[in-house]
Amino acid sequence: MKLFLKINFLLVLVCFLCVTSCKKKAESLAESELKHKKKATKPNIVIFFVDDLGWADIGYRNKMYHTPNVDALCKEGLEFTKAYIPTPTCSPSRSSLLTGKESVRMGFVRHIPNNDHKGEFHYWPKDPAQMPSRNYLPLSEITYAERLHDYGYYNFFLGKWHLGHEEKYYPENQGFDEVFGSTEAFKHSFKPYYHDKKIKEGAYKTDVLTNEAVRQIIAYDKDKPFSMSLWYYNVHAPLQGRKDWVEFYNNKGITGDLAEYGAMVSTMDESIGKVRKAIKDKGIANNTIIVFLSDQGGRFKNAHLRGGKMGGDALAEGGARVPFIIHYPGVTKPGSKCETRVQSIDLYPTIMEIASGEACNEPQIQGKTLLPALNGEILPSRKLYSYRSYEDQNSAIIDGDWKLIKYRSGKCQLYNLKDNEEEQNDLFSIEPEKAEKLKASLLKWEKEAVPTF
Repeated sequence: MKLFLKINFLLVLVCFLCVTSCKKKAESLAESELKHKKKATKPNIVIFFVDDLGWADIGYRNKMYHTPNVDALCKEGLEFTKAYIPTPTCSPSRSSLLTGKESVRMGFVRHIPNNDHKGEFHYWPKDPAQMPSRNYLPLSEITYAERLHDYGYYNFFLGKWHLGHEEKYYPENQGFDEVFGSTEAFKHSFKPYYHDKKIKEGAYKTDVLTNEAVRQIIAYDKDKPFSMSLWYYNVHAPLQGRKDWVEFYNNKGITGDLAEYGAMVSTMDESIGKVRKAIKDKGIANNTIIVFLSDQGGRFKNAHLRGGKMGGDALAEGGARVPFIIHYPGVTKPGSKCETRVQSIDLYPTIMEIASGEACNEPQIQGKTLLPALNGEILPSRKLYSYRSYEDQNSAIIDGDWKLIKYRSGKCQLYNLKDNEEEQNDLFSIEPEKAEKLKASLLKWEKEAVPTF
């Protein structure tokens, strides 16, 4: 009897252990499946970054331009109507977008020259301050691609890098898994490309990037979300539009440089349409965030805004303000607008919070999350700063609707952007208390942010 009870007890114990083990295994598998499911639902992120597209160089702001795809994106997503670049010029704008940092803090105050500069810094002959500026993005800086890797993303880069001519500073060493493009803007809109030697002679650069982006999206089969950074060469000079689009603008009575430029704008827009179609055809449109912005103001007249890329007035609204749209399916309200003044550095913490599901509190960045705006909330106002070192004009501060621009020669300008967005009525001598307060804030920021070499 005792033996029978012992055997019975052992059988019960074995069954109990088996059931417990199976339960734990089932729970583990369920947890693993949940984690995989959670990872799979992380949105893909596609960033369209255009070179030299002015704030007003879009169809819905200027009827001269034909941009149905960007217009549609604006209607579907959230437009930031007052978005700025901290240092509006090629290389600094790229460094700040990638890192969420004000580019001056990294030593970027100008673009990297196209000629072969050796060493860490270069100088600009016409710069009155003779301030050094970096020749590459240091590998020690944390890029959004590197951080997205931490959150399980696969990262594509296509297009104009312009953050270091030496191979060790190429994007594949800054967090990107697949790279297709070049280190800088070449002297024309066609060949060469350093990552593909088999491109057909005469192939238009934007078309080549588009075809490669579409190919990558269609072929993508990894069980993880992806990010795609498509950084266009267009619409940067030289002005060389694709012939069919030049003819389109000629037929509208637009000729010369404006027709070439318009053709470049429309080719960029066409590219965005093709890439978005590939995303839709892949069946991932509802789980893909689309970001669209430019790296600085345009070279032509920027509607009613003063200044632009050229002419020594790049910190005016026409030079520093850029188009900026985010479409987050199921989150952003179609056709919504954010009127709060923001900067491109705000994209970094925004996509980090989306990718991780947690607040981004990285101490090295100055960008602030835009996630509340994506959810329909009003963003709080904050002070925005700008800095560059080419000409007499060198820094600016925006605090609410007030803006002060400072020149190295000692001149300052003060504007109320709410009343005078055109920046024609200088209030520096009329509002001395406001002017001195903003100037003191700007000088304090410069002392903290501008490196000494």
